[in-house]
Amino acid sequence: MADQKPIIEQIEIFEIPSPCKGVCQANNRGYCLGCFRSREERFHWNQLTNAQKKHVIKLCAQREKRIRRKMAQQQISPELDTEQTKLDF
Repeated sequence: MADQKPIIEQIEIFEIPSPCKGVCQANNRGYCLGCFRSREERFHWNQLTNAQKKHVIKLCAQREKRIRRKMAQQQISPELDTEQTKLDF
């Protein structure tokens, strides 16, 4: 343990801006429809370190990609959904 070097965080010259897009509406999972941040991430943005902000932005990009992929898949096979809705249970 004594020979471990401390991790040095890169100093940011400029403040990392909020990814807010001004939509400010949450989906059913609690993520903003504009920037894809969680409620906690939105409320505590100004208290986060630059490293934490970068991590949140990375998570937002992953969430957006996942949501867009899911939406694209739903558009590819809408006939499956319409066939199932025709069944009268």
